[in-house]
Amino acid sequence: MARLRHKLSEGPPVPERGARAQKHRLLLETAIALIQTAGHVPTVAEVAQRCGVSRATAYRYFPSRGALIVAVMDASLGPVRKFASRHPDGPSRVRDVFENTFPRFREYEAQMRAAVQLSLEHWAKERAGLLEEQPFKRGFRVRIMEDAIAPMAARLSPAHHVRLHQALTVIYGIETWVILKDIWGLSDRAVEKTALWMADALVNAALAESLASGTSTRPSKPRARRGTRRLPARKPT
Repeated sequence: MARLRHKLSEGPPVPERGARAQKHRLLLETAIALIQTAGHVPTVAEVAQRCGVSRATAYRYFPSRGALIVAVMDASLGPVRKFASRHPDGPSRVRDVFENTFPRFREYEAQMRAAVQLSLEHWAKERAGLLEEQPFKRGFRVRIMEDAIAPMAARLSPAHHVRLHQALTVIYGIETWVILKDIWGLSDRAVEKTALWMADALVNAALAESLASGTSTRPSKPRARRGTRRLPARKPT
Protein backbone atom coordinates (compact mmCIF):
# COMPACT_ATOMS: atom_id res chain seq x y z
CA MET A 1 0.00 0.00 0.00
CA ALA A 2 1.24 3.48 -0.88
CA ARG A 3 2.36 5.64 2.01
CA LEU A 4 2.75 9.39 2.33
CA ARG A 5 6.30 10.70 2.56
CA HIS A 6 5.34 13.45 4.96
CA LYS A 7 3.61 13.63 8.31
CA LEU A 8 0.16 15.19 8.34
CA SER A 9 -0.17 18.50 10.15
CA GLU A 10 -1.69 18.26 13.60
CA GLY A 11 -3.40 20.93 15.64
CA PRO A 12 -2.84 21.78 19.30
CA PRO A 13 -4.86 19.89 21.95
CA VAL A 14 -8.50 20.93 22.27
CA PRO A 15 -9.54 21.97 25.79
CA GLU A 16 -12.35 19.74 27.03
CA ARG A 17 -14.21 22.05 29.39
CA GLY A 18 -14.27 25.35 31.25
CA ALA A 19 -13.22 28.82 30.20
CA ARG A 20 -10.40 27.53 27.99
CA ALA A 21 -12.80 25.37 26.02
CA GLN A 22 -15.15 28.33 25.55
CA LYS A 23 -12.32 30.60 24.39
CA HIS A 24 -11.05 27.92 22.00
CA ARG A 25 -14.54 27.49 20.56
CA LEU A 26 -14.94 31.27 20.13
CA LEU A 27 -11.66 31.59 18.24
CA LEU A 28 -12.41 28.57 16.07
CA GLU A 29 -15.94 29.65 15.17
CA THR A 30 -14.69 33.15 14.40
CA ALA A 31 -12.00 31.74 12.11
CA ILE A 32 -14.56 29.62 10.25
CA ALA A 33 -16.86 32.63 9.83
CA LEU A 34 -13.99 34.74 8.46
CA ILE A 35 -13.02 32.01 6.01
CA GLN A 36 -16.59 31.69 4.76
CA THR A 37 -16.97 35.44 4.24
CA ALA A 38 -13.45 36.47 3.18
CA GLY A 39 -12.43 33.32 1.31
CA HIS A 40 -8.93 33.00 2.76
CA VAL A 41 -7.18 31.76 5.88
CA PRO A 42 -7.09 34.69 8.31
CA THR A 43 -4.10 35.40 10.49
CA VAL A 44 -4.35 34.51 14.16
CA ALA A 45 -4.20 38.25 14.87
CA GLU A 46 -7.22 38.87 12.62
CA VAL A 47 -9.21 36.22 14.46
CA ALA A 48 -8.21 37.66 17.83
CA GLN A 49 -9.25 41.16 16.81
CA ARG A 50 -12.58 40.02 15.41
CA CYS A 51 -13.65 38.23 18.60
CA GLY A 52 -12.13 40.70 21.05
CA VAL A 53 -9.34 38.48 22.37
CA SER A 54 -5.77 39.61 22.86
CA ARG A 55 -3.22 38.40 20.34
CA ALA A 56 -1.15 36.78 23.09
CA THR A 57 -4.16 34.75 24.20
CA ALA A 58 -5.07 33.72 20.66
CA TYR A 59 -1.51 32.56 19.92
CA ARG A 60 -1.58 30.34 23.00
CA TYR A 61 -4.42 28.41 21.39
CA PHE A 62 -3.26 28.63 17.76
CA PRO A 63 0.46 29.42 17.37
CA SER A 64 0.24 29.68 13.56
CA ARG A 65 -2.15 29.80 10.63
CA GLY A 66 -1.28 26.18 9.99
CA ALA A 67 -2.45 25.19 13.46
CA LEU A 68 -5.57 27.28 12.95
CA ILE A 69 -6.55 25.67 9.64
CA VAL A 70 -5.90 22.19 11.04
CA ALA A 71 -8.40 22.92 13.80
CA VAL A 72 -10.86 24.34 11.26
CA MET A 73 -10.62 21.24 9.07
CA ASP A 74 -10.88 18.88 12.05
CA ALA A 75 -14.05 20.65 13.21
CA SER A 76 -15.56 20.76 9.72
CA LEU A 77 -14.66 17.33 8.35
CA GLY A 78 -14.66 15.25 11.51
CA PRO A 79 -17.77 13.22 10.55
CA VAL A 80 -16.46 12.67 7.02
CA ARG A 81 -13.09 11.41 8.23
CA LYS A 82 -14.75 9.00 10.68
CA PHE A 83 -17.10 7.50 8.09
CA ALA A 84 -16.56 3.79 7.45
CA SER A 85 -18.52 1.81 4.89
CA ARG A 86 -20.15 -1.45 5.91
CA HIS A 87 -19.90 -2.91 2.41
CA PRO A 88 -17.56 -5.93 2.28
CA ASP A 89 -17.24 -5.62 -1.51
CA GLY A 90 -14.52 -3.23 -2.69
CA PRO A 91 -16.25 -1.50 -5.63
CA SER A 92 -19.42 -1.07 -3.57
CA ARG A 93 -17.43 0.36 -0.68
CA VAL A 94 -15.77 2.95 -2.92
CA ARG A 95 -19.19 4.01 -4.22
CA ASP A 96 -20.51 4.14 -0.66
CA VAL A 97 -17.73 6.48 0.44
CA PHE A 98 -18.24 8.80 -2.52
CA GLU A 99 -22.03 8.80 -2.24
CA ASN A 100 -22.08 9.46 1.51
CA THR A 101 -19.17 11.84 2.02
CA PHE A 102 -18.21 13.55 -1.23
CA PRO A 103 -21.47 15.57 -1.42
CA ARG A 104 -20.70 16.94 2.05
CA PHE A 105 -17.68 18.78 0.70
CA ARG A 106 -20.05 21.44 -0.61
CA GLU A 107 -20.92 22.31 3.01
CA TYR A 108 -17.25 22.94 3.78
CA GLU A 109 -16.15 24.25 0.40
CA ALA A 110 -14.84 27.56 1.74
CA GLN A 111 -12.79 25.86 4.47
CA MET A 112 -11.38 23.27 2.05
CA ARG A 113 -10.45 25.89 -0.53
CA ALA A 114 -8.70 27.89 2.18
CA ALA A 115 -6.72 24.80 3.18
CA VAL A 116 -5.55 24.34 -0.42
CA GLN A 117 -4.64 28.03 -0.57
CA LEU A 118 -2.52 27.80 2.58
CA SER A 119 -0.77 24.61 1.49
CA LEU A 120 0.18 26.18 -1.86
CA GLU A 121 1.38 29.34 -0.14
CA HIS A 122 3.52 27.30 2.25
CA TRP A 123 4.88 25.22 -0.65
CA ALA A 124 5.99 28.35 -2.50
CA LYS A 125 7.52 29.99 0.57
CA GLU A 126 9.31 26.79 1.57
CA ARG A 127 10.91 26.51 -1.87
CA ALA A 128 11.99 30.13 -1.65
CA GLY A 129 13.35 29.70 1.87
CA LEU A 130 10.86 32.22 3.24
CA LEU A 131 8.59 29.98 5.30
CA GLU A 132 8.77 30.92 8.98
CA GLU A 133 6.34 28.37 10.43
CA GLN A 134 5.74 24.64 10.28
CA PRO A 135 4.50 23.83 6.76
CA PHE A 136 0.87 22.83 6.51
CA LYS A 137 0.64 19.27 5.14
CA ARG A 138 -2.59 17.65 3.90
CA GLY A 139 -3.48 14.04 3.12
CA PHE A 140 -6.31 12.59 5.24
CA ARG A 141 -7.91 11.33 2.03
CA VAL A 142 -5.12 8.76 1.72
CA ARG A 143 -6.34 6.83 4.75
CA ILE A 144 -9.99 7.15 3.67
CA MET A 145 -9.29 5.69 0.23
CA GLU A 146 -7.00 3.04 1.72
CA ASP A 147 -9.92 1.72 3.75
CA ALA A 148 -12.27 1.96 0.78
CA ILE A 149 -10.19 -0.25 -1.53
CA ALA A 150 -8.90 -2.65 1.13
CA PRO A 151 -11.26 -5.52 0.10
CA MET A 152 -9.81 -5.45 -3.43
CA ALA A 153 -6.29 -6.37 -2.30
CA ALA A 154 -6.79 -9.98 -3.39
CA ARG A 155 -8.18 -8.97 -6.80
CA LEU A 156 -5.45 -6.49 -7.72
CA SER A 157 -1.73 -6.81 -8.22
CA PRO A 158 0.32 -4.71 -5.79
CA ALA A 159 1.08 -2.25 -8.60
CA HIS A 160 -2.57 -1.88 -9.60
CA HIS A 161 -3.59 -1.58 -5.97
CA VAL A 162 -1.19 1.32 -5.39
CA ARG A 163 -2.13 3.00 -8.67
CA LEU A 164 -5.84 2.80 -7.89
CA HIS A 165 -5.22 4.16 -4.39
CA GLN A 166 -3.30 7.12 -5.76
CA ALA A 167 -5.76 7.80 -8.58
CA LEU A 168 -8.80 7.84 -6.30
CA THR A 169 -7.15 10.39 -4.00
CA VAL A 170 -6.91 12.74 -6.99
CA ILE A 171 -10.69 12.71 -7.35
CA TYR A 172 -11.64 12.55 -3.69
CA GLY A 173 -10.99 16.13 -2.67
CA ILE A 174 -11.87 19.77 -3.15
CA GLU A 175 -9.71 19.94 -6.27
CA THR A 176 -12.43 18.15 -8.24
CA TRP A 177 -14.95 20.78 -7.12
CA VAL A 178 -12.55 23.58 -8.09
CA ILE A 179 -12.01 22.27 -11.62
CA LEU A 180 -15.57 21.25 -12.41
CA LYS A 181 -17.23 24.31 -10.83
CA ASP A 182 -14.72 27.07 -11.60
CA ILE A 183 -13.65 25.96 -15.07
CA TRP A 184 -16.65 24.00 -16.33
CA GLY A 185 -19.39 25.80 -14.41
CA LEU A 186 -21.04 22.56 -13.27
CA SER A 187 -23.66 22.49 -10.55
CA ASP A 188 -22.96 20.83 -7.22
CA ARG A 189 -25.02 17.80 -8.21
CA ALA A 190 -23.23 17.50 -11.55
CA VAL A 191 -19.87 17.59 -9.77
CA GLU A 192 -20.97 14.76 -7.48
CA LYS A 193 -22.21 12.62 -10.39
CA THR A 194 -19.04 13.20 -12.42
CA ALA A 195 -16.79 12.35 -9.49
CA LEU A 196 -18.70 9.12 -8.85
CA TRP A 197 -18.47 8.22 -12.54
CA MET A 198 -14.70 8.77 -12.47
CA ALA A 199 -14.33 6.67 -9.32
CA ASP A 200 -16.31 3.81 -10.89
CA ALA A 201 -14.24 4.04 -14.07
CA LEU A 202 -10.96 3.86 -12.17
CA VAL A 203 -12.06 0.88 -10.10
CA ASN A 204 -13.30 -1.00 -13.18
CA ALA A 205 -10.14 -0.20 -15.13
CA ALA A 206 -7.86 -1.36 -12.30
CA LEU A 207 -9.75 -4.63 -11.89
CA ALA A 208 -9.84 -5.29 -15.64
CA GLU A 209 -6.14 -4.53 -16.16
CA SER A 210 -5.09 -6.64 -13.20
CA LEU A 211 -7.18 -9.55 -14.42
CA ALA A 212 -5.86 -9.23 -17.99
CA SER A 213 -2.27 -9.19 -16.77
CA GLY A 214 -2.87 -12.39 -14.79
CA THR A 215 -1.64 -10.82 -11.56
CA SER A 216 -4.90 -10.83 -9.62
CA THR A 217 -5.42 -13.76 -7.29
CA ARG A 218 -8.92 -14.47 -6.08
CA PRO A 219 -12.09 -12.50 -5.43
CA SER A 220 -12.08 -11.06 -1.93
CA LYS A 221 -14.45 -12.77 0.47
CA PRO A 222 -17.00 -10.63 2.26
CA ARG A 223 -16.01 -10.01 5.83
CA ALA A 224 -17.90 -8.51 8.72
CA ARG A 225 -16.86 -5.05 9.81
CA ARG A 226 -17.12 -3.80 13.34
CA GLY A 227 -17.09 -0.34 14.73
CA THR A 228 -18.38 1.29 11.55
CA ARG A 229 -20.21 4.54 11.74
CA ARG A 230 -22.74 6.11 9.46
CA LEU A 231 -22.97 9.80 8.86
CA PRO A 232 -26.13 11.54 10.05
CA ALA A 233 -28.58 12.61 7.41
CA ARG A 234 -27.77 15.92 5.79
CA LYS A 235 -30.03 18.87 6.32
CA PRO A 236 -31.87 20.05 3.22
CA THR A 237 -30.02 22.87 1.45
